[in-house]
Amino acid sequence: MTVRAATSLKRAIGPVQMMLLGVGSMLGAGIYGLVGKAAGVMGGAVWMAFLVAMIAALLTGISYASIASRYPRASGAAYAAQRAYRAPWLSYLVGLGIVCSGLGSIATQAKVVSENVNVLLSLNFGFNVAGAPAEILFLSIGFLLLMSAIVYRGITESLWANAVCTVIETAGLLMIVAVGMRFWGQADLLSGPIAPSNPTGAITMGLVLQGSILTFFSFLGFEDMINVAEEVERPERTIPVAIIGAMLIASVIYIAVSVTAVSVVPWSELAAAPGPLSLVVARAAPWFPAVGFTFITIAAVANTALVNYVMASRLLYGMSRQGLLPEQLGRVHSRRQTPHIAIGVLLVAVVGLQFAGDITQLAGATVLLLLFVFTLVNGALIVLTMREGDMPGAFNAPVFVPALGAVVCMVMIAGRLVEGDWRSPAIALGMIAAILLLYRLTRRQRHPMTPDVELAGPASR
Repeated sequence: MTVRAATSLKRAIGPVQMMLLGVGSMLGAGIYGLVGKAAGVMGGAVWMAFLVAMIAALLTGISYASIASRYPRASGAAYAAQRAYRAPWLSYLVGLGIVCSGLGSIATQAKVVSENVNVLLSLNFGFNVAGAPAEILFLSIGFLLLMSAIVYRGITESLWANAVCTVIETAGLLMIVAVGMRFWGQADLLSGPIAPSNPTGAITMGLVLQGSILTFFSFLGFEDMINVAEEVERPERTIPVAIIGAMLIASVIYIAVSVTAVSVVPWSELAAAPGPLSLVVARAAPWFPAVGFTFITIAAVANTALVNYVMASRLLYGMSRQGLLPEQLGRVHSRRQTPHIAIGVLLVAVVGLQFAGDITQLAGATVLLLLFVFTLVNGALIVLTMREGDMPGAFNAPVFVPALGAVVCMVMIAGRLVEGDWRSPAIALGMIAAILLLYRLTRRQRHPMTPDVELAGPASR
């Protein structure tokens, strides 16, 4: 059976579902912890960090929107890289780099979900596995099995689960704004932290850069959206609107939440709190039960994991159709219309990561890898625009947008490197080397590209 003969993916994603997918992917667990960390850097001006980060992230987001409109395929970024650079190994690196970032994210989120669920269940098996309590590992694997079942069941079921979780997590953040709005005006929103190097608490360019590098990662999620392009109705129009719209919605919510947080709780306390938004709710709405916020956190983290799982499975499927991965990964279940083999492979990989112990450094490394991929993808759009010009009827970003996006990503990489932790960069380089080695070792398993992904002429839509 060839990939072209296989059942195709089901086009079931409309504009509203696509917007919810994007918002749900961005409004994940990041905001719940980043507000405190950003407040420690920016003081009362924490909102400014989110604003600048949004502008920086939007550059690459617009590049992704342009690529999705030009080439609405399940492996959008990898396809664009191959079309631009005409080097299969580089496209392979881009694609598997994104997959690795998704795997690291899912593995991290599974542990966070299991820890929060165990707060409700209070399980205690009395022994450890791979350095972690056995009950946490048990709950993590159970969560991953549930996620894989939903993703296998179908894109419609995945969208319903995403919609429910998105409504819950968005309602939680809006509730924080609602209960804390009466405190607005009680904090100086234009002052930074007072330190020996900044005795006046002035907001400097260096401070804003540091804060925006930290909060930039709360906008990640737009890269997940283009990988479901083959399941979207009118993707060349729907995806660009959804990417930009989701980023703007997330920005408004982030800024409102950050203003509320420092207005309710002094920024110094917020920075030291293990759960900064929980502390905000406890101060502004002491009547709200703590268990309610636990449920909101579970929904937020689970939603990000679900979107990452959908994204990674579609990316493996799309790369198989490009001829970069074994043909089996491009097969689609005849009844469920989902890439079932890719879903199963991801389940095995992410369950294996649960036995890897502490994956904090892996998470940091995947962020660096993702920024490297963003730089390559922005560069690919520059090459394609210069070579092919604007695509008729598509969303076309001016060349300066991907150029600035690439520069911003390189600045973010430099900012992460100067933090002084050598382990994350070392892991990131190791992952790049492993991906390239895998490309070399699996060359016999790859199959020729099918006619619908040939790169010689304009993309067919």
